[in-house]
Amino acid sequence: MTTKVPEFLGDLDGGILEQKLGSVLSDVARGVVNHGKAGKVTLELSMSRIGESSQVQLKHKLSFAKPTRRGKASEEDTTETPMHVAKDGALTLYPDTQAAFEFSQGDKAQQPGERA
Repeated sequence: MTTKVPEFLGDLDGGILEQKLGSVLSDVARGVVNHGKAGKVTLELSMSRIGESSQVQLKHKLSFAKPTRRGKASEEDTTETPMHVAKDGALTLYPDTQAAFEFSQGDKAQQPGERA
């Protein structure tokens, strides 16, 4: 299995990075069309291991240069997200080794107000 990119992007910064990227892409594209000059959007990802774990700290830097009438406007935004690394290298927000709860057929969930 490899990293599922749409899910991965949605997990970065709790989904906020994906929203910022969409907004920046639209804003820069509008500046390119309105002013006839080139624009630039850059998403830079860097990672470092967290201690001796199978996790990485993923730093994501979103920067852009948007053309304006007399020049350009630019901004840079850096945030971080801890991610788990599966045995096959896939990056996920939650570990792939998390155990699932299993119930036997005789078990039944207790309803609110019921006595155990």
